[in-house]
Amino acid sequence: MPSPQLTPELLLAAYRQGIFPMADEDGSIGWYEPVRRAIIPLDERFHVPRRLARTVRSGVFTVTFDTAFAEVINACAEPAPGRETTWISDEIVRAYCELHRLGYAHSVECWRDGMLAGGLYGVALGGLFAGESMFHRIRDASKVALVHLVERLRRGGFVLLDSQFIAGPHLLQFGTIEIPRAEYHRLLRAALRVQAVW
Repeated sequence: MPSPQLTPELLLAAYRQGIFPMADEDGSIGWYEPVRRAIIPLDERFHVPRRLARTVRSGVFTVTFDTAFAEVINACAEPAPGRETTWISDEIVRAYCELHRLGYAHSVECWRDGMLAGGLYGVALGGLFAGESMFHRIRDASKVALVHLVERLRRGGFVLLDSQFIAGPHLLQFGTIEIPRAEYHRLLRAALRVQAVW
């Protein structure tokens, strides 16, 4: 049976239940709810390595928010070394661009010399920010975007930063942890009651 078309309403309902979509290689949409969920702590457990902190302070990247959402999600969908296939299909790009237009999906962009060097995107709902994907064309650009994201989430009163899976060692350095599904649902319920400000 074909999967239902991705609509903003369907996506938001899924996030409220702790479920998120990914496209399979044939383009069909699968729905996922990991048994162990990765989250990035927004409290003092969030760790910025010393070298990266110097890069952030140096201002080598210009950081913006929500100025190039479509560019960011399309860059995240591009093949990269070690990632020849992508779960970000054309349907996912279309659906999340619509979520962005409605004010739920957001991007963080890192620029260098006028070029989009890296960034990330995700979905904000209540006090939840569900990080979806990140990319870099210049070393550290996506990590700088993440540091700026966490700073913005803290200022806005967000309480849960969901990274879904630990996709690689680059996330572990920030203090990313895995928690059981039941614990994630408890945190999610609390986060959805928060009126955070992006």
